[in-house]
Amino acid sequence: MNTSIIEDITKSPLRRSLYHFTRVSNLQAIANLDSLYSSAFLSPEFSRGIRRSEARHIYVNDQSIVLNAHLRIQPEMMDPDTTEEQFRACLDHHVFLWPTERDCLAMANMYSRREPNESFAILQFAAYELLADHFATVKLSKYDSGSSPRYPHRTSYRKSCRMFLPLESFRQITDRLVPTKPSEIKEVLVEDKLGPLSKYLQTIYCSEVLQVPIMWRPLVKPLIIHNA
Repeated sequence: MNTSIIEDITKSPLRRSLYHFTRVSNLQAIANLDSLYSSAFLSPEFSRGIRRSEARHIYVNDQSIVLNAHLRIQPEMMDPDTTEEQFRACLDHHVFLWPTERDCLAMANMYSRREPNESFAILQFAAYELLADHFATVKLSKYDSGSSPRYPHRTSYRKSCRMFLPLESFRQITDRLVPTKPSEIKEVLVEDKLGPLSKYLQTIYCSEVLQVPIMWRPLVKPLIIHNA
């Protein structure tokens, strides 16, 4: 493990945490598992590259978990050597984190507009410790991988699995498709499993305090989402 890479990424005070966005209804299952799992790990039948056009409810150890629908990606955004099915299958093998609170809130705002009757939460984790413990399975993305820009023809990249740079290769590859400095990191992905969460969890942003597992309630702060 190259600790200098982690030190570089977490040097800024604004990048010393990582954030995960989820539904409040998932919190109890997440707490019981003390882990976050990719959708492919939890439910291979819904993660074979076929687009989930709506959220799917599954059960893991008798706990209900909701898998988000895949956001639509316009065909024009795809790299010629990568099909939409291949790309979605790649996404489904990762747990997604955002490197700044602002980036994660933008995702929360978008989902809140799409699903105004749903309640959401943001989990904040200690970045250095999490990256160190998962060094071999972390990838970095320069772009928002799961959604599609409004005007694909104006973008300078196309989506493919090459977007995801292994953490150990940070600053060693100069391809314009991948981040070359901390400020370019838009997403942090962990392959299949992230845990134990209790080791890294710092704060839970949630406005439905009674829906938060009891052991996590001392960490709760209100989540303010602007969905107008």
